[in-house]
Amino acid sequence: MWSKCSTSNLVDNQSVHFNVLSKSQLDRLFAAVLEVLERTGAEIHNEEALGLLKKAGCWVDGKRVRFPSRLVEKAISTAPSRVVLSDRNGNRRLFLEGNNTYFGPGPTNPHFIDLETGERRKVLKQDVCNVARLVEDLPNLDFCMSLASISDVTESLADVHEVHAMLQNTTKPFVTWAFNRKNVETIVSLCEEVAGGAEALQRNPFIVLYAEPCTPLKHPEDSLDKMLYMAEKGLPVMYTPGVQGNATAPASLAGVIVVAAADNLAGLVIHQLKNEGAPYIAGGVTTNMDMKTMIHCYGSSPEFCLMHAGYTEFVHYLNLPMFSTAGCSDSKVLDEQAAIEYALSIYSAALSGANLVHDVGFLESGMSASLEGLVMADEIIGYVRTILKGIKVDDESLALDVIDKVGPGGHFLGEEHTFNNYKNFWNPSLISRERYQMWEEKGKTTFGERANKKAKKMLENHEPQCLTDAVLNRLHSIVDEAEKSYQK
Repeated sequence: MWSKCSTSNLVDNQSVHFNVLSKSQLDRLFAAVLEVLERTGAEIHNEEALGLLKKAGCWVDGKRVRFPSRLVEKAISTAPSRVVLSDRNGNRRLFLEGNNTYFGPGPTNPHFIDLETGERRKVLKQDVCNVARLVEDLPNLDFCMSLASISDVTESLADVHEVHAMLQNTTKPFVTWAFNRKNVETIVSLCEEVAGGAEALQRNPFIVLYAEPCTPLKHPEDSLDKMLYMAEKGLPVMYTPGVQGNATAPASLAGVIVVAAADNLAGLVIHQLKNEGAPYIAGGVTTNMDMKTMIHCYGSSPEFCLMHAGYTEFVHYLNLPMFSTAGCSDSKVLDEQAAIEYALSIYSAALSGANLVHDVGFLESGMSASLEGLVMADEIIGYVRTILKGIKVDDESLALDVIDKVGPGGHFLGEEHTFNNYKNFWNPSLISRERYQMWEEKGKTTFGERANKKAKKMLENHEPQCLTDAVLNRLHSIVDEAEKSYQK
């Protein structure tokens, strides 16, 4: 028997991650953000927010507000360093802290790639139901978003209908956008009905609201109304700028991060002044505009990966949960370009340790949604998560006794160690490993064809965990009342 080695000085690398910024670079970025907020400030187009900021000691000149650094630093210190999201049943599932990384779709695509025809078309409410069903059953998608903006309902209530669809078709936590405070109130009412009351939802939230400033350095009335309402309710909100280098930020990676962080932290100050300690998730979409096409690069840019990784490190430096972006593409169809962009963005997001990563399943720079894209990304995320586990080094994995037993020229196929451990190697569900003849016999399918088939099969076989009739009736009543209020 081989003698175990001493482990008195053993240090295990338990997972694989990377850094793109040094501590000194992070310090300099933070100093730059504080300088922007204190010298340049931001426009605040919300009277309640202006009142909170003036009372707290900000310099207010009409709509322009300049933030003392001490106030920014205090807001960072009072915001929770972790946010825990539960599922629809109240089970705590997602722990947004450290380098824990969770993936899900995004919102707002106005078009959908039809699963049957492959054609690009407008979005139906049933599409969002199907998104939620796939998210529920795909093992590597951890939270849900609508993936698209519904067109076959009252336009001003599309956001409410998206939540209505998700609540009925997935138990996983979800992130939603909202058009205005009135709709946020309706959405929260729907969630409180499912949770069993306001306190139950606050204790085990399964909803996060997605709100945005108007970058650079401008905060609209509606955006702040929505954020302030979530702060008041003690429910998680992400206030996430969509920053484009060359357009709404300087033509530099550091400049993009500075503008994004300044928008984030201005929102955080207001949020914490409203309700100190309320849950807040930082982050956003950082990219660059292609100066030839005037389209923002949504996956086709290596800087996309670098900016998100750097921004993730900065948000972690502030000890806040991070909302990031990956699994999206500028390609118009789910092709080789999409596969490259999905894989690289998912890999870099996971390596950077971003906590909540959205926009999985996006095509056409955020204009089209794809169910096959969700299936493909799920396979990629499983692949990447296996890499992130790193290499385990212990007596079992070193297998010295087995190596000695088999000896030179032998094989390990019949060994008990192989039987006990072979399943530790990742096994794909869509990636082809067959010999050519077997692949040919199965129809010579492409990855995209297999993803399409899997998506259809999953929808056919999906068995939803249904809400009770009483809860469903109350949800329908809330949506009906919202419809009536908009028709008046």
